[in-house]
Amino acid sequence: MGEAEILVVEDEADTLNLAKIILETEGYKIQTASDGQETFKKIDQRKPDLILLDLRLPDIDGYEICRKLKGRSETETIPIVMFSASGSESAKKRAFEAGADDFLGKPFAMAQLLGVVKRHLGER
Repeated sequence: MGEAEILVVEDEADTLNLAKIILETEGYKIQTASDGQETFKKIDQRKPDLILLDLRLPDIDGYEICRKLKGRSETETIPIVMFSASGSESAKKRAFEAGADDFLGKPFAMAQLLGVVKRHLGER
């Protein structure tokens, strides 16, 4: 556990705050963004170790953000976990086709969130 930095991209304040509290309690450093433009700005300033990315954002959808990040050499290796209230198979399929490393349905349990984060950061 510890010093890993996670960027949480979510436009819904309650979900954003919940993820932030859960992850900070475990010792992670958290950055937040609520739309696509802010996401790219934050990543250009400081590369996170992991990105939690909502599918539906006000300006650019999560699929497009994921495709762009996975297409850039400086960000292609950052694990991206997409999450959405639409846990449908088609949403999951599109997320993986866009390059996502994992998918988490909303609402999520604390253990689910921590499990997926630790898995992609190589922690137990």
